[in-house]
Amino acid sequence: MLHRNGLRELADLLTGRQASAREIAQDLLSRVGALNGRLNAFITVDQERCLREADEADARRARGEARSDFDGIPVAVKDNICTAGLRTTCASGILRDFVPPYDAHAYAGMRAHGFATLGKTNMDEFAMGSTTETSFFGPARNPHDDTRVPGGSSGGSAVAVAALMAPAALGSDTGGSIRQPAAFCGCVGVKPTYGRVSRYGLVAFASSLDQIGAFARSVDDAAALLAAVSGHDRRDSTSIDRPVDFGPDSLTGDVRGLRIGMPEEYFAGVAPEIADRVRAQIAALEAEGATVRPISLRLTEYAVPVYYLIATAEASSNLARYDGIRYGTPAPDAANLAELYERTRSAGFGKEVKRRIMLGTFSLSSGYYDAYYLKALKGRTLIIEDFRRAFAEVDVIVTPVTTTTAFGIGEKISDPLSLYLSDILTISANLAAIPGVSVPVGLDARGLPIGLQIMASHFQERVLLNAAKAVERVSPPVAPAL
Repeated sequence: MLHRNGLRELADLLTGRQASAREIAQDLLSRVGALNGRLNAFITVDQERCLREADEADARRARGEARSDFDGIPVAVKDNICTAGLRTTCASGILRDFVPPYDAHAYAGMRAHGFATLGKTNMDEFAMGSTTETSFFGPARNPHDDTRVPGGSSGGSAVAVAALMAPAALGSDTGGSIRQPAAFCGCVGVKPTYGRVSRYGLVAFASSLDQIGAFARSVDDAAALLAAVSGHDRRDSTSIDRPVDFGPDSLTGDVRGLRIGMPEEYFAGVAPEIADRVRAQIAALEAEGATVRPISLRLTEYAVPVYYLIATAEASSNLARYDGIRYGTPAPDAANLAELYERTRSAGFGKEVKRRIMLGTFSLSSGYYDAYYLKALKGRTLIIEDFRRAFAEVDVIVTPVTTTTAFGIGEKISDPLSLYLSDILTISANLAAIPGVSVPVGLDARGLPIGLQIMASHFQERVLLNAAKAVERVSPPVAPAL
């Protein structure tokens, strides 16, 4: 039953010699083996590697050389984060056999703290999607109801944590891909400020929006994993050298004097059950000493078109490297170079990836660049200014994460516009490069998790996570799925 413990509890068991890292790894691997066939949370599980890393941690601990309190605890890693010697597919047919020769900076940071590698988690192909249904390896399933989506694109990581297959996991967030699945599955998901965590070794979707973050079953555990992977990296030109001051030991949950903003635009069109629950939790924070004031983020309605123009334009550029020569499984028997490109990409990319490449290429093409892409960049600047004005008045902004709870598998996948609009409450944080977190705040009438989102100004992760810890304390618990 070791799998029922979070990071902090497992660390205490290791420190007290009540369990070994190998025993923890064996228990988690057994849990993965029992559930993964049903939930499809993992694409790759390397049992030999996980046990070897656990044994190495046990040996270090015996010598008094533990790398951290968490040395030897296995965690999961989203399959677009490079892991040397371990397959990294991005859930795409074009990379189904790709094994990186190097580690992503975030993964190397995780390993420097001694975390073991449980496996690589399922995701939307190249992180393009909101449901984990676009995966070449089939959809992941929500552990609270396996007929429903877990959210995306980091759905596999959210499922692994919510279903007690992993105590924590790394994910990536381009437009809500950590916060939305965390809300759908009932766990904590945090996206840091852009530049807080290096993108070196994160397979690119939209370079100005992508950010690695963490999933866990508590705010403290999410803070611990995020702190482990944060820090400056000279190999990433967008990495920013700022102190990591938001570890779990720094979080008290005291919100006295905290100024909370409630933007009316983020409650429009939200299911009443979700809106009422979020408002109730805000009222509970007010009772704890926070002050609440209404604010306006008037450009919220423009976030979806701005985001999808910028994201698809960057995707069309980033995915040009998958040609069967530089990257990707080459199509056989191509008569010439143009045919090799066409056949490789036609066979290797899924429908959603092709759709976004075409949209992005169109918006960058001659005659349309000024009308679409350049206008989207100007819109992004206005959205950033919108948040800057808001944070001059408040410390954090609290909203719902999603307009609905988890919907059925197959329900929206054939309607891309509906899926794109479902991201409206999360994408603005990526456009503005600010940190955000999703915290579970209970269940709806059908037993599906409801998430609450908190956003803070740039590099205010400590304020963000401290508020999240307060929300966690005043919210009804969401029992682990299964």
